[in-house]
Amino acid sequence: MDCRIGDLRYKEVINVNTGYRLGFVSDAVFDISSGQMSALVVPGEFKISGLFGKSNEYVIPWGAIRKIGDDIILVEDDRMEIRERRPHGGNTKK
Repeated sequence: MDCRIGDLRYKEVINVNTGYRLGFVSDAVFDISSGQMSALVVPGEFKISGLFGKSNEYVIPWGAIRKIGDDIILVEDDRMEIRERRPHGGNTKK
């Protein structure tokens, strides 16, 4: 199955361990030296109080992805990272 980066934005990410719907892919992380995709990024939940923007994001390493289907991406949560949302274009490392 071929898939373009833009197609990933229309796939919902679901945690296979809990069945929790994490959301839709918003970004991808690439290793520049190898040219390979190393992780997917899914925005976290909306803040209730304070600002209306999203406060954190799920960074899902490629090894945590179990299956990419037509509409869904299944992942295991024990390998995910939750990071504070970074400004657009900022460094992904803390």
